[in-house]
Amino acid sequence: MELTSYADLAVRLVNTEEPGRGIDALTTVEAVRELFATGHPSARRAAEADVGRLRGVRARLRAVFTAAAEGDQVRAVDLLNGLLLEYPASPQISGHDLLDEAGRPRWHLHLAEHAGNATAAYAAVACMGLAFQLTELGADRLGVCEATPCRNAYLDTSTNRSKRYCSDRCATRANVAAYRARKRRERDGSGLTAERSQASAEPVREG
Repeated sequence: MELTSYADLAVRLVNTEEPGRGIDALTTVEAVRELFATGHPSARRAAEADVGRLRGVRARLRAVFTAAAEGDQVRAVDLLNGLLLEYPASPQISGHDLLDEAGRPRWHLHLAEHAGNATAAYAAVACMGLAFQLTELGADRLGVCEATPCRNAYLDTSTNRSKRYCSDRCATRANVAAYRARKRRERDGSGLTAERSQASAEPVREG
């Protein structure tokens, strides 16, 4: 697994909450376990306390995405550095589970966390992955969906850095809303023009 792919864990955590809709999916121990990959040993350590802990990490990660989306890259980096200090992870070489055609290991890097609870384990790899993503592609690749009321976080992997929405669904909804708003303005403008034309055409009556 490429180290940058761990950044998806940060996105998944942030998007367990939809502030604009008042939705929070991170409310149970089972929801905590579902964030981890199937069979991940740290998932089994999840406890009730991890619900609150992960919500705290989630808020801080959302602040990273928000700062980056607003163009404040220095603040985004400072916030992420704070998380990296609190939740350290170590890159380790692995290859035992991937073999090439000759039966030799395909050496690659994994992130190893050294944590005593599920929250610290998840946060360590998610924050490190996000850090690799940020330094590899740039802080402007971290975004927050512009479709109202969605405020999902996303990673922009497009070739021209043009992503503005978290999904095709949100992009379509935003385009439809913009089209309707434009038509409404045109309709209102036409009505106002017609009223002015009618007013100017009326004869002036002298008193």
